[in-house]
Amino acid sequence: MDRALEMSVFAAVVEAGSFIGAVEGLRMSKAAVSRHVDALEQRLGVRLLQRTTRRLSLTEEGRIFYQRAKEVLAALDDAESEITSRTQEPSGLIRINVPLTFGIMHLAPLWSAFMQVYPQVDLDITLNDRVVDLVDEGYDLAVRIGDMPSSALISRKLASTRMMLCASPAYLARHGAPAHPQELAKHRVLAYTNWSGRDEWHFDGPDGKASVGTRARVYTNNGDTCRAIALAHGGIMLQPSFMLQEDLRSGALVELMPEYRASELGVYAVYPTRKQLPLKVRRLVDYLVEAFRDVSWGEGG
Repeated sequence: MDRALEMSVFAAVVEAGSFIGAVEGLRMSKAAVSRHVDALEQRLGVRLLQRTTRRLSLTEEGRIFYQRAKEVLAALDDAESEITSRTQEPSGLIRINVPLTFGIMHLAPLWSAFMQVYPQVDLDITLNDRVVDLVDEGYDLAVRIGDMPSSALISRKLASTRMMLCASPAYLARHGAPAHPQELAKHRVLAYTNWSGRDEWHFDGPDGKASVGTRARVYTNNGDTCRAIALAHGGIMLQPSFMLQEDLRSGALVELMPEYRASELGVYAVYPTRKQLPLKVRRLVDYLVEAFRDVSWGEGG
C-alpha cells in the first residue's frame, strides 16, 4: 500500500478521534480506513492505537509516529507547493507591516523592483514600531528587529544589526567622551522607549559584562528623533547600526567605546504559517532574503 496514504489515514483517525469520524474527511469507507491503519501497524510491527468500544487512544509508539507522520506530510505538502508554484504567476494583495525607520531606509527602495518582477502583485505597506498581531490584524507578512521569541509564527532571518553607542564630535568636545559604561550615568542620554533595556544599558566589554543605569534627558518611541537630536549635539544615543552607517562614515557621529559591545539583533521576515503559504508571500520572502544576503551595516553590523 501507499505509505503516504497510510500516514494520512492514520493522522486523520487520530485527529478525528475515531474511525467513523475520519470517514467523511477521507471520503472512504470505515472498512477502508481500518484496512489502512491495520496495514500500517503490521508493517511497523507495533500497535499504534488502543481501540475499545467506547474510545480510541494513542500508544506511546503511536504518539511518536503521529508527530513524525505530521512532519513528513507537511514536508510533502511543501514540496508539492514549491514545484506547483514554479508554473504559476503570483498575484493579489500582500499586507505588510514593517518598522518605521528600517522600512523607509532599507525596504522602501526594494518594493518597486519586486513589483516589476511580479506585476500581478499589489502591496499594502504599514510602517510603525508596534508589534502587530499578524493573524488578528490581517497581515500576511511583517519585518521585525530583535530576538525572536518562541511562537507559532514562522521567521526567516534577513540580516543582523548591532546596537551602537554614538554622539556628535561637538557634544563630545563640550562634555568629554566616556571611557567606561558607568560614565554614561553622568551624560545626556537619548532613550528609545521601545528598546527593551529602557534605562538599564548592558554591554560586553574586555572585563566581561557591564551595566549602567542611565537617566535620559529625552524619551522617544522613534529612533529618527534620537538621531536628529544626537546630530544636533544634544546627547548620547544607543541605536542600531542599520541607521547610522552614513553618519559614521561622514564623521557626523562618532561611535563610543567600541570595545564595549551592546546587543546584536536579528532582522526577520515573519509570517503566520508555513503550511499552504500563499505563493505571493513565498516569493516576497525569498526576494527579501536575497536582497539582504550580503548586507552589513558598520563594523559587525
